[in-house]
Amino acid sequence: MYTDKELTLRPIVEDDLYRIWELIYKDAQPEWKKWDAPYYPHHTKTYEQFLETKENWIGDDSYWAIEVEGVIRGTISYYWEHEPSKWLEMGIVLQESQSWGKGIGTRALRLWIQHLFTTMPLVRVGYTTWSGNERMIRVGEKLGMQLEARIRKVRYYDGVYYDSIRMGMLREEWEMNQ
Repeated sequence: MYTDKELTLRPIVEDDLYRIWELIYKDAQPEWKKWDAPYYPHHTKTYEQFLETKENWIGDDSYWAIEVEGVIRGTISYYWEHEPSKWLEMGIVLQESQSWGKGIGTRALRLWIQHLFTTMPLVRVGYTTWSGNERMIRVGEKLGMQLEARIRKVRYYDGVYYDSIRMGMLREEWEMNQ
C-alpha cells in the first residue's frame, strides 16, 4: 500500500468488487470511456458476470485500486509488453469525472512508478494514450516522462483520426528527479 495524504494505492480485496464493478461495468456509456481508448468498444457486465472473474481482480499485483478519502475512485495497472526484456506499460483510469483535474492521477502515477521501480528490476516504465487525451499527456510531462513515440493518425474516434502517443521514463531519469 502507498499513500499521499488522502490518496491510497492498494491491492484490490473482495470487499472492493461491487465498487469496481459499479465504476467499470455497470454503465453502458460511462463518461470515463470517452477518454480511455474510446476507439475500443466498452461492454457492460452484470454484477454476477463480473463476479465470475473475481479471481482476476483480488490480490492481483498488476491491478490496484485508487482510493481517495476511503472511497475507490479508479484503478491503476501494469502489463508486460515484453516481459523477457522487462518492457512494462502502465495504465490508469479515474472512472469518476469529479476526480478529474485535481492532480489525483499525477499523484497516483507517481506512487505507482515508485512502486514499480522499487519492486521490479525495470529499466523503463511508460504508457500509451492518444492525442485526444491531452490531460493524460500533461500528466506524463508533469512526471518528467518523455514523448517516445507519436504514431500519426492511427486512432479513429467520432469521425476524426488521432495519433497514438507513447510516453516513458528510464529508471535513471526517475531517480535523478526524486
